[in-house]
Amino acid sequence: MTAARIAVIAGDGIGLEVMPAGIRAVDAVAVVHGIALDWHELDWGSDYYRAHGRMLPVDGLDVLAEHDAIFLGAVGVPEIPDVETLWGLLIPIRRAFEQYINLRPVKTLPGVTNRVRTDDVIDLMIVRENNEGEYSEIGGRAYRGLPEEAAFQENVFTRKGIARAARFAGELAAARSGKVTSATKSNGIVHTMPFWDEVVRETLADYPTVELRSELIDALAASLVLHPERYDVIVASNLFGDILSDLAGAVTGSIGSAPSANLNPERKHPSMFEPVHGSAPDIAGQGIANPIGQIWSGAMMLDSLGRRPAADHLVAAFELALADGVRTRDLGGTASTEEFASAVVARVDALADTFAGAAVAS
Repeated sequence: MTAARIAVIAGDGIGLEVMPAGIRAVDAVAVVHGIALDWHELDWGSDYYRAHGRMLPVDGLDVLAEHDAIFLGAVGVPEIPDVETLWGLLIPIRRAFEQYINLRPVKTLPGVTNRVRTDDVIDLMIVRENNEGEYSEIGGRAYRGLPEEAAFQENVFTRKGIARAARFAGELAAARSGKVTSATKSNGIVHTMPFWDEVVRETLADYPTVELRSELIDALAASLVLHPERYDVIVASNLFGDILSDLAGAVTGSIGSAPSANLNPERKHPSMFEPVHGSAPDIAGQGIANPIGQIWSGAMMLDSLGRRPAADHLVAAFELALADGVRTRDLGGTASTEEFASAVVARVDALADTFAGAAVAS
């Protein structure tokens, strides 16, 4: 059996704490399903930056290209500007490996109270365009230090970039409820957003079973708070998707539980899996961080590697732990990061017979 090569970048802050929990949980389910994983830990991040003046080695992307997937914890520390940490590690990886889809599931979790009043279950997927849009590298500063100092940032939206995000959302929705909501702001942003609307509409016309609804980003953000249960698949630009997924994750209990997958759908390059939360320096080192985002991202990684039964098993395990009352502080409990990870591993074992048939099939 050939082992899947996984590059591990724990990074900074609570990334160093939730990563061991994530690996431990993934390893536990991998044993049940007979999956061989070859973990390669890389000490890249802010400590590497302090020592070398960069977030990863010169040949870092070449090293990552030799792997089947990338498992990332969190990046960033207060004393180093985000422009150095994010643009020195996370964003170059997303772009070099054409990880143009950022997929972020959001749902009500057992035993966790939604932060909004709703009797309905929240279960939605945010499809974020991940390579262009508002996070363009085109721009600059002029007249530095003078009263007329100015900054320029160019948004870049291409027909190809929009269409492939819309297509991914359409295919996802066709397998779910058949409903896609497109985030826009075409009443105020007069060039890029009408173009976004046009390409999304044209692309989803190829999916006759999918119903498309466009909503202005401000109204959509408010509606996600008031009526989150109404949404199924949301497709959004880089910036809008980033904001909406954090908001939706908080609505369902805690951003600490939110996972994400940076996908290269064609599998030409490795995809990257990371929790939505940041490095959380305010709680780093205390052992209380919620590891669900990392564990759930690990399940998404297993799914991407063609091991869906194992992915479903791992999700079921952490959901059972939550249902049994094991929760970290951000979810109203008292469990430490390590205690929650141990609870998940125990439930992986407890559910092994339930998933035994799937394990054989996988």
